[in-house]
Order: sequence, then structure tokens, then C-alpha cells
Amino acid sequence: MAEAVGLATSVIAIIDLSAKVAVLCLQYSTAVGNARADITHLRSRLDDLGTTLQGVQHLLDNRNNQALATSRKLVDSIDGCTSELVQLQSRLDPGKARKAMRRFGLRALKWPFDSKEVSDIVSNLERYERTITLGLQIDQTTLLLDIRQRIEGVSLQPEEDVSIARKPCFSLPFERDPDFVDRPDIMAWIKEQYTGPVGRMALVGMGGFGKSQVAIQFAHHIRDTSPQTSVFWVHASSKPRFEEAYRSIADNLRLPRRNDPSVDVLGLVRDWLQREEAGPWLMVLDNVDDVNLFYPSSSAGRDGAICHLADENPAALSVQQPLAVFLPKCRNGIILVTSRSMDAAEKLTGSHKAVYGISAMDDAQALQLFRNKLQGDSDKTAAADLLRALDYIPLAITQAAAYINRRAPRISVKTYLDAFRESDKKKGSLLNSDAGDLRRDDTVSNSVVTTWQVTLEQIRRERPSAANLLSFMSFFNPQGIPEFVLHHYKGDLTENADGVKDDEDNDEFEDDLDVLRGYSLLSVTSTRDVCEMHSLVQFCTRAWLSVVDDAERWRQVFLWAMSRHFPSGAFETWPTCQMLLPHIESMLEEEPPNEDLQKWARLLTNCAWYMFTRGNYRAAEKLGEKAVKTRVNVLGEEHPDTLSSMADLASTYRDQGRWKEAEELEVRVMETRKTMLGEEHPDTLTSMANLALTYWNQGRWKEAEELQVRVMGMRKTILGEEHPDTLSSINNLALTYRDQWRWKEAEELQVQVMETTKTVLGEEHPDTLTSMANLALTYMNQGRWKEAEELEVRVIEMMKTVLGEEHPDTLSSINNLALTYWNQGRWKEAEELQVRVMETRKTVLGEEHPDTLSSINNLASTYRNQGRWKEAEELQVRVMETTKNILGEEHPHTLTSMANLAVSWKHQGRTGDALALMRNCVVLRERVLDIDHPDAASSAATLAKWEEASDLS
Repeated sequence: MAEAVGLATSVIAIIDLSAKVAVLCLQYSTAVGNARADITHLRSRLDDLGTTLQGVQHLLDNRNNQALATSRKLVDSIDGCTSELVQLQSRLDPGKARKAMRRFGLRALKWPFDSKEVSDIVSNLERYERTITLGLQIDQTTLLLDIRQRIEGVSLQPEEDVSIARKPCFSLPFERDPDFVDRPDIMAWIKEQYTGPVGRMALVGMGGFGKSQVAIQFAHHIRDTSPQTSVFWVHASSKPRFEEAYRSIADNLRLPRRNDPSVDVLGLVRDWLQREEAGPWLMVLDNVDDVNLFYPSSSAGRDGAICHLADENPAALSVQQPLAVFLPKCRNGIILVTSRSMDAAEKLTGSHKAVYGISAMDDAQALQLFRNKLQGDSDKTAAADLLRALDYIPLAITQAAAYINRRAPRISVKTYLDAFRESDKKKGSLLNSDAGDLRRDDTVSNSVVTTWQVTLEQIRRERPSAANLLSFMSFFNPQGIPEFVLHHYKGDLTENADGVKDDEDNDEFEDDLDVLRGYSLLSVTSTRDVCEMHSLVQFCTRAWLSVVDDAERWRQVFLWAMSRHFPSGAFETWPTCQMLLPHIESMLEEEPPNEDLQKWARLLTNCAWYMFTRGNYRAAEKLGEKAVKTRVNVLGEEHPDTLSSMADLASTYRDQGRWKEAEELEVRVMETRKTMLGEEHPDTLTSMANLALTYWNQGRWKEAEELQVRVMGMRKTILGEEHPDTLSSINNLALTYRDQWRWKEAEELQVQVMETTKTVLGEEHPDTLTSMANLALTYMNQGRWKEAEELEVRVIEMMKTVLGEEHPDTLSSINNLALTYWNQGRWKEAEELQVRVMETRKTVLGEEHPDTLSSINNLASTYRNQGRWKEAEELQVRVMETTKNILGEEHPHTLTSMANLAVSWKHQGRTGDALALMRNCVVLRERVLDIDHPDAASSAATLAKWEEASDLS
């Protein structure tokens, strides 16, 4: 009997040892990149060995193991296997390996084996496993017969009296943590549950969030405040550890018959705790992460594993029953569960109300924990920044403090933070450091990366599709992850793939999302269809993907999904663009592999146009230039997509007042399209129209007019007189006439456009409304205030209905009505509208958008005409400085603001300042716009008038 007991003890020890070595292998797989195949091979063998040994454990636990004649001779094989694992652990021990690392963790851990050594180790382990398995299989038939004979001969014995009074038992393997930081909400909830009618409660959260630490603190609290209450700690991460904990409870309570081979110890402990004589008790069921241990979903075993004996002996039957059967149910005891799995917690407690989801600490709690763990003082600002980077996660904070403590004074909080931010590689090295913690289970890692990767592996085993969803989500920004993009997590990269296809797919997505929420890996915000994650969870997930060689595939899926979903940048797509922009910003900076360049270029192009429409010209230019360069390299200079990106970039140059660069690029696009597509192709005509617009912006009316007439004529012939592009050409020509004060010609064309669009598109179509607004502006320029006002009011009301009050075109129409009031001297009405437009544009477009600055400038003009010089000056100075910063000192808008400010100074009697500013404006306008440009001529005339007046005085 002693031999069998010794063998069972050895098997339990070797199971724990193999688990520890497997954890070490996982740490190495994260830290090294050149031996992952060998590490995976070794880990696989260790997993198989552990499964086999658990089968051995079940067999030995039969308690009728005197009949295991062959098995008792396996001690040498067990010892040999143990010796092999001890040597493995010694060589893999990261505490020893780190001594060889350079200062500050700049070198990763080095895998200590070559491929041949790994093969030899695996072969040895396989040999031991085969020997053990074969030996035990010989005993199975004998054991079954022996058990049945013993059952037939058993005579019932009177049960030993266990009603004697017993002293309270405190069985807790962890001391109180002197650095513990109270989290009042959690502790208050536990105390409320403890004193309530519920017999079970659970703390659920990610590994490292402090579930076990809170449970330890509460267990000590119960010991202090209720000495008559017994406290038991049960490790529940595996069946052997659960059984070991129950045997320990039986020993501590000195339960009768606990050593009887025919007695089921698990049932014995359960039955005793359910008796009133046991008194009040608290059981902490720690690390219940695998729900199948307590509620098996299937009885099927692994191929090749040792079969469990169908035995009528109670001790043997306990091997086959789910562990949930052995959890006591009574009024005198409370079970506190800690788990990473919401599913496990809810099943064990029977109620969602009895489950508390533990999240990260708040900033004050995190700072207190960091100070408690850190030796010496720290820079408060650096500490706050570091805690924010660590997402206020307790294990990460403790790990960082331990790292700094070991390397102080060479390493400070500031240098640790700098290293953490330096690169993903350095961050991974820091998060992989594994400092000892006496209040954490010896079999689990103290490394954040390893702790979470154990969870990721478990999810991949239990539900691969949920692991795929998490992998996909790890590439998003942590906040505001849109669910409509997440439906691509199945990784289908075909062009016709378009997210969820049917209810079945949607149900699967919801189930996968629920799994990840159950493990506290993500949360759903109060805003529907948007998720959030901790940035460290994302980082560790990407690190895990690198270990399993799957990171590149999911990066491709993410790029593909974003290139499909990021819209064109037109106004109606702005909300979607704004939602997706934070998720793609980092991707826009780094050029992907060749096979993904086309998708990247498409994303760059759409994002650049969005920036352009929002008035962020510098960002649009930067992205547009990348798009052009990429498409030229991948598709060639003459490809239609390349030419489209070049045309967009030219528009960006034009709106920055960089006429020469815009013109050069537009001519290049136009000539290439003529050659490749023909002069009459719609894209070629668009290029010609864009070039004409650049001429128009420079005041080169004749060249603009010639080109516009040509485009208009060709579009009439090719597309028809009523085609939207034809009408656009007519409208552009009308604007050229208007700016030359050719009012009659402009009006005739604008009336023609308006009537045609009404007929073809309808009166409420945006193009019709734009044509009406243009005609109203022509009326205003002719001093036909009443007609202009009537048409503008009509346009505004229709635009509000069709486009919305905040649409840029609606705001432009309101601005035009304000100008009509302004020209009539109706200052109050003009001011009210201008303030309204200015504030709305600030909100919708941003304070630095050119249209917003134009609104501020218009309001300043209204103040100036009312003699409110100080208010006007403040706004004009603001406009001038902002346009200088955003558009550059020589942009036409900047020069206009300079001229307006000079006029205000002149009216305030600051003649010297006004003359100096206007002289500068004239010089710049003549150089940038040309001496014949109307604006240049106007400012030159004003300057001459002022200088003449100054000379006379």
C-alpha cells in the first residue's frame, strides 16, 4: 500500500512539474523568435504527457490499488521522467537566464537548446510515457476484477461518529499583503453578498486584475472578524489540484475514514461541510477558469488516453463525476469563486447577480499600489504617465515596480516609461519579466504577457472563432471599435466578402463577442455597436499572434477591411470617416508588404480626400503624396487610379494657394489622360475643368474662360446638355464671367443651369439648390438686394430640409444671406447670422478650417463697419495668424486677412502700422498672384491712396 501511495504522490508532483515547464516554454515562445518550432514541439509533448499522467492519477486514486502489481514497478520510469523535467526546468528557469541578459533587458531570453537536443528530450519523454501507459494498462483488467470481488465481500460497518465538536480551521496558503490597496466597491459588494441569502458568489476578471488578491484579503478579514468561521482555500485550475486541496481539508479537519481506500474523500469533505456540526465556513474556489472541469460538456476522452474505470466503488466513481457535484450546498457555508470566465462563474453561482466583474483600478488606486510596491520616491508625473500606459492593471503595475526595484538606481520610473514607449519589442521584454509574488499561485506566471496568453490559448481551444475575433480586434484603436467592421473577422479577403451575410452569421458573431466579454477581454459601451479594449490586451494578443505565426495574416485582414470600409470623404460620409480615422492612423504611417500596397494606396487616397474636405490641407497633402508615390510604383504613372490620386493631390495644392505646383500636376494628368483615354473621355474633361479652376483662382480669366468654353462644348456633344458634368461646366464659366463683372452673361448661364437642373434632377436636388445659390450671389453683386434675399431665403429653407442645418452648403447659403444684409447696412441681422455660421462651422469643420476663418473675417468686417474697431481687430489678428500657421504666409487667404487688418488699423488712426502691413501685402500679392490679379491691383491702389494722403499731411 505504501508503494502505491508513494507512486500516486510522485504522479501528482510530476503533473505540477510538467505544467510549470510548459509555462516556462510559453514565456520563451514570446521572448525568442528563432526557435518557435522547437518550443511548440516541446510544449505539445508536455501537454500530452500531462494528459496521460492525469489519467494515471485517476487510476491510482481508485484506492483499490493494492492490485496494481505492474504499476508499482514503474517507480524507476516515474523517477526518470521526473529527473528529465527537473533538468528542463533548471535550464529554462528565467530567473537564472536573465542573469545573462544585458542591462535594462535590451536582449531577449536565449533558447538554451538546439533542435537535436529538443528532439532527444521529446524522445525521452515519449519513451517514459509509453512505459508508464503500458504498465498501467496491464493492471486495468486485474483491478476491475479485484474491485468487484471487494464489493461483493464488503459488509456495512457502522459509520464513525463525526458529530464531535471541532475547532475552526483556517487553511489559507497566503499571508496578508501589506501592500494591498482597498477597492471599496468590490469589498463592499463581497461583504453584502456574504451576509445575504446567497450561498455562492464570484469575482470575474482578466488575469492580473486582482481577483485572488481581493479574495485573500477578504479571507483574512473573515478570520479577524469571525474567528469561529473556518476558511478553506481550494486551487481549482485543474482536477488534481482540486482533489489535492480537498484531501488537505480532510486532513486539517481530521475527518474520520479519510484514509480508508474505499472512501471517496471528495464526497467525504462535501458531506462534512454540509453538516451543521461543521459550523460556519468560507471556501475560496480560486482560478476556476475551465468550466468543463465542473460541468463537462462531453465524456469523450482523448485518443490513446488511459480509460477511466467504470467502478462501483465510491472512490472510483468520484473520478468520473464532475467536480461541481462535490461543492457543498448548505446554509452554514459560503463559496467565493474567482474566475476569468463569466460562463464558469455564472454556472457555479447560478445567478448573474452573484457575479462581480472586476475591472482595472482607478487612477488613485493604481498610484497607491505603485507607491506601495516601489522602493523609494518617484516622479509623480512620470508615475501617472506610466500607470496610464499600463491601463491601471494591478499585475502590470506590480510587475513594473518589481522591475524598477531590482534595477534601481540605474533604472527610474522615467527611464522605464521611456523604454516601454520605445518599441513593441522593448515593451514585450518589459511585460515578460516575471517577478516572484508570495500571494500568487506558484503554478501561474507573474508575467502579464504569459498570464494573458494562457487565456488566449484556452479561448482558441474552446472556441476558435472567438479567438479569431480577438485577433482581428487587436489591430484597432482600443476605444470606439465599430462592430460593423468587426463582422469581417472570419478573414475572408475576397472582393465580394461584405461582412455578415445572414442571421446565422450574426448569431455566431454575437456568440463570439459574448465569449470575449465573458473573459473580460472587451466591453461594450453605452453607445450601441461600439466596443472597447485595454491597449495592453491588444498588445499581448498581437504578441501571442507573433508566437503562433499568425500576426501578419490578421494585419492583412485589418488593412483589407479598412480599405473597404473607409469611405470617399464626401460630407455625407464624414461621421463614418471620423469613427474610423483613429483606427487607421498608425497604419497610414507604415508602408505594408508589396502584396498589400494597392489596398494601402486606396486607404491613403480616401483618407487624403477626407482631410481635404475638412480643410486639413497639410495632412491631405502628406497622405496624397504617399498615395501617388505608391500607385506610381505599383500601378505605373499612366494607370487610371494613379491619375485619380494625382488629380486629388493637385486640388490640395490649389486650395493651399500653390498655383504653380497645382498647375504642373494638372497639366501632367490632363496630357496623360488625353494620350491614354482620349481627349473626349470624361476623366480627361474633368482634368481640363480642374486646370481651368486653377487659372480662375489666379485671376487668369482669359485662360480659364477659353478652357471652360472648350470643356463645356465637348461635354454638351459627348454627354448631352443636361448631363450633370455639362451643367457643372456651364456653372464654372458663369463664375468666371461674374468675377469679371460680366453680370448679364453670368446671369444667363446661371438661369439656364438652374432651370435645367430643376427639370432633370428636381427642385430639391443639391445641384439645383447650388445653382440657385450661385444666381442669388450674382443678384447680390449687382445690388439687386431684394431678388437676392428672396432667393437666398428660399434656398436656405430647402437646404435645411434636404441637407440639414449643419451641411457646409447650407452654412454657405446662410453666409451669403448675411452678406446681402451687410451690403444693405443691416448690421444687426448680418451679425446674428454671421455669429451663427461661425459657431456652427467651428463645431462641424473645426476652428482652423478655411470656411470657419472666412466666417470670422466676415464678422470682423461687420464690426468694423459699425465702428467697433477693437472687436474687429481682435478677430482679424486671429484670422491672420491662424491662416499663416495653417496655409502659410503667402496663401491668398492670408494676404486677404492682412489687407483687412491694415484697413482696420488705418481707421483707428494707426497709419504707420497700416501702411507697413499693406506694403507687405502688396509685395506678396504681386509676387504670388501676379501684378495684374484683381486682388493685387486693389491692394496696390489702396496703398497708393494712403501714401498720397500721408504725404499731403
